[in-house]
Amino acid sequence: MHAFYSPVQARHAPVQELHNGGFAAYAETPARIDAVLAAIGPTDVPQDRGIAPIARVHDAAYLDFLNAAPRLWREAGRPGDAIPYAFPIVGRRPLALSRIDALLGAHAFDATTPITSDSWDAAYWSSQSALAAAQAVLAGERAAFALCRPPGHHAGADYCGGYCHLNHAAIAAQAARDAGIERVAILDIDYHHGNGTQDIFWERGDVFYASVHADPATDYPFYWGHADECGAGAGAGATLNLPLTQGTRIDAFRAAQATALEAIAAFSPGVLIVSFGADTWVGDPISSFALATADYAVLARDIAQCGWPTAILLEGGYAVAELGDNVASFLSGF
Repeated sequence: MHAFYSPVQARHAPVQELHNGGFAAYAETPARIDAVLAAIGPTDVPQDRGIAPIARVHDAAYLDFLNAAPRLWREAGRPGDAIPYAFPIVGRRPLALSRIDALLGAHAFDATTPITSDSWDAAYWSSQSALAAAQAVLAGERAAFALCRPPGHHAGADYCGGYCHLNHAAIAAQAARDAGIERVAILDIDYHHGNGTQDIFWERGDVFYASVHADPATDYPFYWGHADECGAGAGAGATLNLPLTQGTRIDAFRAAQATALEAIAAFSPGVLIVSFGADTWVGDPISSFALATADYAVLARDIAQCGWPTAILLEGGYAVAELGDNVASFLSGF
């Protein structure tokens, strides 16, 4: 299986995040990359397909903000990484704002996603890795893997959050649509709901989004991912959320994934994008499911047996020592 990754992706290295009421060491560490590479072996550096595929998903003003934020932070005399602290409850007006604090709050939904001087380049090349995996399956490969780091599924068209700045799954899905694939499906099996992906395709019927995740009644991101969220307008019925309780083990998770795969089969996609998070593992430090390393191969085999060309993108997974084995287990199922 072709795997894609750019060394530029390791440069994004925030020092801290706001977590559970206090500052903590940043969990989405570059060491995650080393763990995965040690387990899966050599990867290919993706081709640079430019900003255009990214701009098909993300607003131009937001992309300008991501590029400018570190400079604006420094010019305001602030040390360290740019972190938002003021969030509008209703109505965001980024075009009317110039102070960096206001811009950060207008383009973010949490304080866990600092923007460093290297965040843009790392996120950009993470998207290029996702695009390379999508192109590989569009060219005829059965499956391909993108080591996306920083991850992407919490990023919306004009906001960041949950360690995510650009939504790589959405960018890959849109690229497949632009390549002529009539229907694209995204299967999200990270511990946390991919709220950004859901938002981006909420009113679209050409991209089906199915997510198996922790119940937002108890877990981040809280405000998205409830079972009654099904899409709207042209996208009504093209979103499927399957929330699960803390402590979920393989049998319940596999059954939920089977429900998602059945719905995706009814949609009849030409390409599948998998947002794979290994934070469903039993020992993950910020999550509360109970999957074992061997379970990932089982889940992947179930997906592979459906026969869709599949681009697999890495999302979460924060037990660094075990992350490589968990990713390798999942890839082995294909």
